[in-house]
Amino acid sequence: MLKIILYLIFAYLCGAIPFGYIIAKIFKHVDIRTVGSENPGATNVYRTISKPLGILTLFLDMLKGFIPVYFVKIINPEFYWIVIAVALVTIIGHIFTVFLKFKGGKGVATGCGVFLALNPLSVLICFITFAIILAIFRYVSFASIIAAMMLPISLYWLDAVPELILFSGVIAILIVIRHIGNIKRLLNGTENKIFGTKTTK
Repeated sequence: MLKIILYLIFAYLCGAIPFGYIIAKIFKHVDIRTVGSENPGATNVYRTISKPLGILTLFLDMLKGFIPVYFVKIINPEFYWIVIAVALVTIIGHIFTVFLKFKGGKGVATGCGVFLALNPLSVLICFITFAIILAIFRYVSFASIIAAMMLPISLYWLDAVPELILFSGVIAILIVIRHIGNIKRLLNGTENKIFGTKTTK
């Protein structure tokens, strides 16, 4: 039991590292929570700080999702429920980070890293979906929502274990909920496109 608790603490602290906030502070001396969408995620860093730093944030947010899940999966391959628990806690750590008063990112990049450790092929399918939707509509938020919804569908197609499909459905719903503000702006015609321009009604 102590080992499981340590796994979960490690997973939460990994997920909670606010790379977007740290990178913006170190390189530009900017509090990312005060600019753009005020979200400490990769997209806001990309739009308001710099594109390379946004890409760096994306990579690190994915990495912090991948590492704890892959680590626990290697050590405990026979206890899949522990791996799922670690995956969930890692994403929760990103969304509700203790380092930023429990106001973190939306879980997309970290969730991507988590599922890279769990089922890489499903991530590839979701990435292709994301890229297509982004190329057509140019909304990162809309592409992220559709990609998240594609996750449990892709895992079902790939004959993944039921626990993983169920978990992916929970994460998809969580990501959609985290994008409620974006959904409202999409409906109002005020959501930012990938290059920072806004739509008009």
